Amino acid sequence: MTSLAFKVKSKNGQQILKDLTSESTVGELKVFLSSLTGVNVERICVLCGYPPKPLDISNDSNTITAIGLKTGETLIVEEKTVLNTETTQKPDPPKEKSKPEDNGVAPHQNIEPMRPGILMKKVVPSDNSCLFTSIGFVLNGKVDTTVHSLMRQIIAMEVAGDHDTYSEAMLGKPNAEYCSWIQQPSSWGGAIEVAILSHFYGVEMDVVDTLNAIINRFGEDKNYGQRVFLLFDGVHYDPLYLEQSDGGIQTIFPAEDMDVYREAEQLAQEAKSSRQFTDLNKFKLKCMVCDKLLTGQVEAQRHAKETKHASFGEV
Repeated sequence: MTSLAFKVKSKNGQQILKDLTSESTVGELKVFLSSLTGVNVERICVLCGYPPKPLDISNDSNTITAIGLKTGETLIVEEKTVLNTETTQKPDPPKEKSKPEDNGVAPHQNIEPMRPGILMKKVVPSDNSCLFTSIGFVLNGKVDTTVHSLMRQIIAMEVAGDHDTYSEAMLGKPNAEYCSWIQQPSSWGGAIEVAILSHFYGVEMDVVDTLNAIINRFGEDKNYGQRVFLLFDGVHYDPLYLEQSDGGIQTIFPAEDMDVYREAEQLAQEAKSSRQFTDLNKFKLKCMVCDKLLTGQVEAQRHAKETKHASFGEV
């Protein structure tokens, strides 16, 4: 028995349905969809596929896999038009009919084509190089914890070659010192590093900030044709990908695809509301120079100021 997940789109917005399995029936599916959308079970119309087409849900005893549904697909739920059969007066014939009803379902207009799949988080190791591993994943589709070395070198070369842009005021340390620091495996990446790698790879990198429920777009002004998404909880980065119905994944999206961008916005809001972020005042750190355990950003900054130690790792 396999768990199934679907994206449901209706007049109430977009929601995720995760309470069904491969053995669930069409009748059960209709009950869940009715609960999510507020449409009466008897009047539910479900469209699926690309372009969206009405799904046959007439037999409640069928399993949802028997009617061709696969996990990750998008279900568009609408309400059937019910004809009034109580009137005895024959209505006047319509002057014009643009399109006949299909299988008893009223014509659907302005249906927004939906891409099957659900935006998901891929968890990568918390090894001080999570940003670089995450970028490697969205660019290549696999977790490779060795890519940080090359990316650190790319960043160091860019910074070393532009002292005007990458001044001490911007970097927080002298240019040469930063170039040495960023190439150490224990050094964390952040906004500066994302901006440089966005430019180097020629792709917009959108960081979904779950702490503030916003998306910070790097390379937005460059009009790149593609974008990728990273999830940031205040300390740790993870890549985002689209899990498709055929089992494949998509990590790079056309820049004009605003559907996936809105999904990322919704994910950020949901993550913040469920407090899926790191409290910077409580997270644990370890000084990689003297092994002292520290709690919170303020304590780490105080320790760095007192000891001149500038290398910290996650605990």
